Amino acid sequence: MAKFKELSELSADELSNRLRDLKQEGLNLRLQASTGQLENTARIKAVRREIAQVNTLFTTLNNKAAQ
Repeated sequence: MAKFKELSELSADELSNRLRDLKQEGLNLRLQASTGQLENTARIKAVRREIAQVNTLFTTLNNKAAQ
């Protein structure tokens, strides 16, 4: 899991790629959980948190661009 400071240093394109990768990972984790193959259940929470952090950075970038 990346720290918020590390994420804030990424460009908008890198953030969108990171968000896409995280959503894909979240999907894979949910599928593993539903089939009983998931070993590290805490990873789901970590991925959801990182998705929220990336979305927060997108909101911040949009607010700065609107001003």
